[in-house]
Amino acid sequence: MSDFVFENEIKAAHRALRGLYRRTSRRLRRLVLLPDKIRTEICEDIAAVRQRDPAAKSDIEVLLLSSGVHAILAYRVAHKLYVSKHYFPARLISQIARAATGIEIHPGATIGKGFFIDHGMGVVIGETTEIGDNCSIYQGVTLGGTGKDIGKRHPTLGDNVMVGAGAKVLGPFTIGDNSKIAAGAVVLKEIPDESTAVGVPARVVRQQGRRVSDDIDQVHIPDPVAQEIARLEARIKELEKKNEEE
Repeated sequence: MSDFVFENEIKAAHRALRGLYRRTSRRLRRLVLLPDKIRTEICEDIAAVRQRDPAAKSDIEVLLLSSGVHAILAYRVAHKLYVSKHYFPARLISQIARAATGIEIHPGATIGKGFFIDHGMGVVIGETTEIGDNCSIYQGVTLGGTGKDIGKRHPTLGDNVMVGAGAKVLGPFTIGDNSKIAAGAVVLKEIPDESTAVGVPARVVRQQGRRVSDDIDQVHIPDPVAQEIARLEARIKELEKKNEEE
């Protein structure tokens, strides 16, 4: 009797394994036979990492180990759900991706092809953000709002824009094509095409290859407090001199 029961258990386990194999095979076939548009987007995202990250050694490494790619792939799925008005599952996917990668991309954002997030921890991209093709952003970047706008609240990045580590771009304005935002900059107004912006608040120091400002040194920055004290000392000496003459 015990041999009969044991044989039935083996058969049941075998049937369960065959069922699991069939289900897994169907899922793998669906993955391989992804729609051309989705497969193209995935390939473009991987190619962007290979082109711009010298640490990336192979496509499979990028696909399996790059947190930026994982966040973007999750966004692609969540965005399709969001535009079809499946808001809850879209937000659920984005929050799971945030917990897994440290990168928060709202599914309502619009992101073009060839988007590259390097390292990525602390990146935040708001709901009405629009990002063009072949853009790059680094860790700690915020594409957010100021809390004062209604409707379009977040920035628009043109094509081929680079935003450096820790930069904050806040408000519903445009960063022009081929522009660069320096690390740590705080951008609060529109930046023209082919410009480089640095500082807090950010100012354009180079445009279309020509220097706009000589003050591009972000290390040896004058101390505004010391400058004001020096100005007051000069004014006091001037007043003392006038007083002595009287």
